[in-house]
Amino acid sequence: MNLTIVVLAALDGISYAALVFLVSVGLSLIFGVMRIVNVAHGSLYAYGAYAAATIGIAVAPISPWLTYPGLLLAAIGVGTILGGLLERFLLRLVYGRDEALQLLITFAVFMILDNLQRVIWGVQPIFAAAPLQLLPNISVLGVGYTSYQTLLLPGVAALTLIGLRYFLRHTLGGAVILAVTEDREAATAIGINPNRVFLRTFILGAILAALGGALASPTTSLLPGIGTEMIVLSFAVAATAGLGQIEGAAIAALMIGLARAFAIYTYPEFEVLVPYAIMVLVLLIRPQGLFGATRLRRI
Repeated sequence: MNLTIVVLAALDGISYAALVFLVSVGLSLIFGVMRIVNVAHGSLYAYGAYAAATIGIAVAPISPWLTYPGLLLAAIGVGTILGGLLERFLLRLVYGRDEALQLLITFAVFMILDNLQRVIWGVQPIFAAAPLQLLPNISVLGVGYTSYQTLLLPGVAALTLIGLRYFLRHTLGGAVILAVTEDREAATAIGINPNRVFLRTFILGAILAALGGALASPTTSLLPGIGTEMIVLSFAVAATAGLGQIEGAAIAALMIGLARAFAIYTYPEFEVLVPYAIMVLVLLIRPQGLFGATRLRRI
């Protein structure tokens, strides 16, 4: 393995890890607060990607630079509207129910949304690369690579991690979420409305998933099924870190992203296997995940 391959694999792994982190941290946040494993999270990623591509194709003839606010608009719109509807009219009906029932319902929603996606956007590939092409390539140890994937994606992921930690630890809204997470009954007794907290938390997690899809849209052709691969990989990251762990999700995403990238460049037949092999090995040694605890403080 020469230096060029090492650099390319590292850059690929970091950029992909940034996208996986955005999706998996939303998944972990929702689980940590609401105790729901949301399989439909993958659909939020897919809808964010398709919405961003649709907006990008529409505004690019006016000004390619408008595609950047289009990425953010797509993420916020999908997360707020679709995420809010899912929480308000579906998940709220299954709080406190058996975990298997919650899993089956969110899986059914995922399948419905996946088929609806085909109805709305069809099955032909969609590609809107304007945001990727606007930024110049940079050289890393003599290897050319897009600054969109080298700088922008990891930068957004890092800002998301810092912002989430600050929000949860140093703001009133974060304190309210932590209070509901630790003791829902006590929080209700002091006047906090758990349903409102759940709605806001779910919308935040949904926006993060849609943001991952929106940022991924300029880097790949969008095809039916993109949400399936991402939700499975996000579960692997969340389980490896420990469900509900935010900083742990960042480290696990980086570890799995790099391992997957190096597998692609060295033994591509093991690309699919490597992330889940890491997850299995971690869970065999630490069933609660790398950063989880026996009694989990979920955020």
